[in-house]
Amino acid sequence: MQAHIITIGDELLIGQVVDTNSAWMAEQLNEIGVPVYQITSVHDDADHIKQALSFALQQADIVLLTGGLGPTKDDITKRVLCDYFHTSLVEDTSVKDHIEHLYQNRPQVMNRLTATQWYVPQSATILPNRIGSAPIMLWNEHNHIVVSMPGVPREMEIAMEEQVLPCLQQWLHKQHINTHIYHRTLTVHGIPESALAIEIEDWENNLPQGLHLAYLPKDGKIRLRLSSYGECTVEVVEREFARLTQLVQPYLLSRSK
Repeated sequence: MQAHIITIGDELLIGQVVDTNSAWMAEQLNEIGVPVYQITSVHDDADHIKQALSFALQQADIVLLTGGLGPTKDDITKRVLCDYFHTSLVEDTSVKDHIEHLYQNRPQVMNRLTATQWYVPQSATILPNRIGSAPIMLWNEHNHIVVSMPGVPREMEIAMEEQVLPCLQQWLHKQHINTHIYHRTLTVHGIPESALAIEIEDWENNLPQGLHLAYLPKDGKIRLRLSSYGECTVEVVEREFARLTQLVQPYLLSRSK
């Protein structure tokens, strides 16, 4: 069980906007036991979006897209997804009622472009976007989940927390998929990365199958992250983390999940 995140927008690829969405989404997916296989950023270009989606569906069971759902001409995600899934846009009265209520005190916002927001792909399941006008669209196709969300970080976060994550957990339960990701991290200081690797080499070479150690050096410190992606029990991870902690005790600064 893996996920692929696709962020859409020229602004991401010219450095105008930093993609904070992907890191936040990956963290949330890890919390429910779904590892992220890849994160991809693409232009506001129909062919580029379709190519990225096709590749993602070959590699992952869950594909989450953000961006390109506004009412202006450069926001093409909804139309591209209609084309990809061979469906058409239809008026959704629930989305229309929500948007009209959302902007009832802002009449200048209610115009012909805003009205395009309540047209949604006919084949998609539409999830409520409590704080915005862009609908959250979900497809369950051939045992794969595709979800398209707004790119505005706060809208995306609320969409994930209130709608998408509960849907994914329910889907995983129905598939009888028991997922669990477990990380333990410690930080050391005062020893070069290569020297540290030599000191813990015997322990690392004898790690149980399914446990992985990552070295994450930064600013003169080294984080060591011990991870299991559902292959080891929590007890095994904790046992090996305790052994690692003892080995690096002279350099230890902190420990965390």
